[in-house]
Amino acid sequence: MYKLFICLLVFFGIVFMVLGILKFQSNFRLMRKFYTNDDPGIASSLTFHQALLFMFLLGYILVLFLYIFDISLGSQLITGLIFFFGAVFVFIENNLHKKIVFALKINQDKNLKISDALKADGEQLLSLNKMLKNKVDDLNKSESKRHELETQLQQAQKMKALGTLSGGIAHDFNNTLTPIMGHSELLLMEIPKDSPYRADLEKIYTSASRARDLVKQILTFSRQESSELKRMKMQPIVKEVLKLIRSTIPTTIEIKQDINADCRAIKADLTQIHQVVMNLTTNAYHAMEDTGGELHVSLSEIGLSKEDLLTPDMKPGFYVCLTIADTGMGMDEELTKKIFDPFFTTKDQGRGTGMGLSIVYGIVNSLGGGIRVSSEPGQGSEFNVYFPVDMTVKKEDSLHKDDSVSGGNEHVFLVDDEEAILTLAKLILDPLGYQLTSHSSSIEALEDFRANPDRFDIVITDLTMPKMSGDKLAAELIKIRPGIPIILCTGFSETMSEKKALSIGIKSFLIKPVSVKELSQKIRVLLDENMKAAG
Repeated sequence: MYKLFICLLVFFGIVFMVLGILKFQSNFRLMRKFYTNDDPGIASSLTFHQALLFMFLLGYILVLFLYIFDISLGSQLITGLIFFFGAVFVFIENNLHKKIVFALKINQDKNLKISDALKADGEQLLSLNKMLKNKVDDLNKSESKRHELETQLQQAQKMKALGTLSGGIAHDFNNTLTPIMGHSELLLMEIPKDSPYRADLEKIYTSASRARDLVKQILTFSRQESSELKRMKMQPIVKEVLKLIRSTIPTTIEIKQDINADCRAIKADLTQIHQVVMNLTTNAYHAMEDTGGELHVSLSEIGLSKEDLLTPDMKPGFYVCLTIADTGMGMDEELTKKIFDPFFTTKDQGRGTGMGLSIVYGIVNSLGGGIRVSSEPGQGSEFNVYFPVDMTVKKEDSLHKDDSVSGGNEHVFLVDDEEAILTLAKLILDPLGYQLTSHSSSIEALEDFRANPDRFDIVITDLTMPKMSGDKLAAELIKIRPGIPIILCTGFSETMSEKKALSIGIKSFLIKPVSVKELSQKIRVLLDENMKAAG
């Protein structure tokens, strides 16, 4: 009976031991599954349970050993009881541990859900942060755009003021140029071709003509109007500017030129090209004024591919490249970006307006060209200006332009408040055979005309005059004698245009200063047309 009890203890101990081992293996797998990190607490728990299993397994072997060799029954009973209750303890402990493992798994699942929620919140915060950053960037761009618009508005106001100012100056300046051009042209007509003074007179006339065109160009720029473009070659203009600037710059600056005579023609305004070359060479001279140096000017023709173009308006093809380089102080990158801004200048107060390069940039862009600037502090600057070659075939006119001075015996009625212009007109028209009646007052002129309107064949009147302007005078004269040819002249006017002048019955609209040839030919054409119309 005693041995049966011992056997039962051993049997149930084995059962609990096997169950304990199975539970341990199951818990071990679960713990390995749920805990991938090295946790000292979990490692200690696994080692403890493994040690218990081995201890009670040794106890089971000891009971079997005692039972086989029939050693003291008391020892068998004590050992069997120890083994039995140890096995039960291991079984219960593994069951409790399994519950703990599952509780930890539930907590881990909760942690994973919390982690996922935190990750989602983090992504949402990142998205919100990105949206906020975009909003801030948009606000900065809006502020930058607002500042840019304010700058443009201020610039527009400056340009409007410049246009108004230039208009007033142009009127007086053109009136001043009229006698200079007229008298020099008259002298050139009279002086022998071999006279030693002829070259000087030609320079005076050319300079006055250039000044007239320059005033016209300033007015065009200030009003943002387009100029008349003609097919032309750049070589004579570049040489003329270099000849002119050579006499104005010190000998410490050496001019080196390489003008390719084979460069083809471009389509541009002569005065504009003169302005571009003059402004760039003058800037180069100012950069070397104190230190001296070399001014390099070259003209060549090159082909540009799509990758070489400088602006969206440029097209692949052939370009005449004007290169102007100096060995002056040079510029850094930041300064280079600003040089084409209107009113920006690095010169001392009173020495520059900041308009030169701005005008150059506007002219070149309007012609479909581009400008490349290379400069480094202390290394000088180089400007490469590209003008598209005019690829159209030049049509030769069958008739040559008539440059002759035409005359007649008709009676000219002249009205102008400038005595110098009245004197010049007499010097021009008397040798051509015309009879001349002149007035410096528009009111007196109206009374004289009203007294005997059929005495006069053509009227030439200035626009801007005191008491009664030239257009109002013309309107009154037409009322008295409809159809009489009238030429309206002005140095400058914002309110009067050729279209408006023609609409009120004026036959021709001229901008002062007018050359002798232009005036004489215009008078002859209108007189002949009026004679044909009369019948």
